[in-house]
Amino acid sequence: MKNFGMKIISLLRIIVIGSVFFWTTARSQSDLETAKNNFAQDPWLAHASLAISVTDLTNKQKIISHNDQIALPPTSTVKLFATASAFEILGSDYCPITRLYGESPINKNGVIGGNLWIRGGGDISLGSRYYNEEGELDQFLHRWVDSLYTLGLRKIEGDIIGDGSEFGYQGAPDGWNWGDMGNYYGAGPSGLPIYDNILRFYIQVAGKVGTRSTLLKVFPEIEGLRFNNYIEASSAKGDNSYVYGAPYSLDRFGTGYLPRNSSSFMVKGSLPDPELQFASELLRILKLKGIEVLGQAKPYRNMNQKPASMRYKYLNLIYSNSGRTVKSLCFWTNMKSVNVYAEQLIGLIGHESGFTGDTKSATEFLERYWSKRIQSDGLNLKDGSGLSRSNGITAANFCSLLEYMFSSKSAAEFRESLPVAGESGTLSSICYGQTAHGRIWAKSGTMNKIKAYCGYVKTITNKDLAFSIIVNNYSCSTEDIVKKIEVFMNAMARY
Repeated sequence: MKNFGMKIISLLRIIVIGSVFFWTTARSQSDLETAKNNFAQDPWLAHASLAISVTDLTNKQKIISHNDQIALPPTSTVKLFATASAFEILGSDYCPITRLYGESPINKNGVIGGNLWIRGGGDISLGSRYYNEEGELDQFLHRWVDSLYTLGLRKIEGDIIGDGSEFGYQGAPDGWNWGDMGNYYGAGPSGLPIYDNILRFYIQVAGKVGTRSTLLKVFPEIEGLRFNNYIEASSAKGDNSYVYGAPYSLDRFGTGYLPRNSSSFMVKGSLPDPELQFASELLRILKLKGIEVLGQAKPYRNMNQKPASMRYKYLNLIYSNSGRTVKSLCFWTNMKSVNVYAEQLIGLIGHESGFTGDTKSATEFLERYWSKRIQSDGLNLKDGSGLSRSNGITAANFCSLLEYMFSSKSAAEFRESLPVAGESGTLSSICYGQTAHGRIWAKSGTMNKIKAYCGYVKTITNKDLAFSIIVNNYSCSTEDIVKKIEVFMNAMARY
C-alpha cells in the first residue's frame, strides 16, 4: 500500500507540473498573440504593410505569424543573408587576397620593365576606418611599399594599373536611389576597394546662418574632382548635409546644412572610382618612398579587357596581401550595419563560387543556393546591404534562414556578429532596461517609412526563438514605431 501511495503522489505531481507548464505556455502564447494583435491593429499601421513571424527553435514550430508570406523591402536586415552566406560558403577563416604583379621581374638594378598591376581581390578592410585610426588609413600602403623596397624595387618604367575587373563594373546595385549613391552609406562595391570607398570632404562653415560653406580639402585627393557646394550654415546641430554623385563620375554636389562656426567639419561621400583611386594612392606612396615611376595611375576599366586567367598567366607575382577574415568582416557588417561591407561579402561569394563578383551575378547565385536549403518562396535579392528598395523578402524567409543558421557549424560566430538589445551595436538603445534587454540578438533595418528587426530571442523561460518583424509605410514617427516594436519584443522575451 505504501508503494502504491507513493506512485499516486508521484503521478499527481506530474499532473500538477504538467498542468502548470501547459497553463504557463498557454498564457505566454496568449500574451504573445495579444501583443501581435495589438500591434497589427494599431491605427498608425492602418495603411501599412506589416509582416511578423516567430518560430520556436526547440521544436521548429511556428508560434506566431502575420502576413509572413508577403515579400517586402526589409532594408538592412538583408545583411543577414550576406553574412550567413559568407559563413556558409566562404567559411569564417576565409581571407580575400590582393596581389601585385610586374610585367617583368625586378631585375638586378631594381627595375620593373613595364607596368605594375594591382589585382583586386575585393578586400574591403584595406584602409578601412574599422581597422585603422583616422589619419592612418594609408598605413597599409606604406607597409606594402616598404616590402617592395626591401625586395629591391627602385624604379617602375610603366604605369600603376588598378584592376578590379573580376568583380565587374556595375557601379551600384539595382534599385539604389540617386539620393543615396553619392553619400558614404551609398558607396558601391568594387573589386579593388580602398578607404571603405569613402571620400571625405573637410568643410569650413561660417558663423552666419544661411551662408554658403567653403570646401577646404578632400581625402583622398582626386585629380579633376568637381565639387558643387551648396551646403549652408545652420543653427541646428549635427550633419544635415547630403552628397550627390554617380559611380565613376567626378562631379559631386553638396546640399543641406552644417552647424555654423565649424572650422573643419568632415562630410563623408562615396568614392567615385575606387579602382583608379587605389592605383593613385599606391603611386603617391611609391614616390614618397623614393621609388621612381615613369608612368601614371590608370584604371583597368578603360582598357582592352581580357580574362584575368589569361592576363596574369604571363605576369610576375611580386607581392601578396591577405586581408581580414570573414568572421571579422561579418562582425562589422552586422554590428555597425556597414553597407559596403555587405556588398563586398556577396561579391567575394560570387567570385569564389566561379562567377564574376558583380552584385547581379552574386545575388542570383545566392537565391539558387538558399532555395535548396530554406523556405525561399518570395525571396528576391537585389543587393547585399538592403539599400535597394527592389529587395523582396518575406518574414518566413528570414525565420527559415535563422533556423538554418541556428544549427549551422557557424551558428555561434553568426550569432556573435549580431547586436544585442540594450547592449551593443545598432540595438544598444533598443529595449534598454526592459524585459528583452540582453535577450535579443538581431539585425535592425531602417529606411524612410520602413523599419525591420530579425534575429534570435532567448526567453526568460530559456526557450530559443527566431523572429522577423517588417513594417512598411507606417504613419507615425520612427521613434514611435520603435516603441511599438519594443512592446512585441518584450512579449517574445516573456514567452
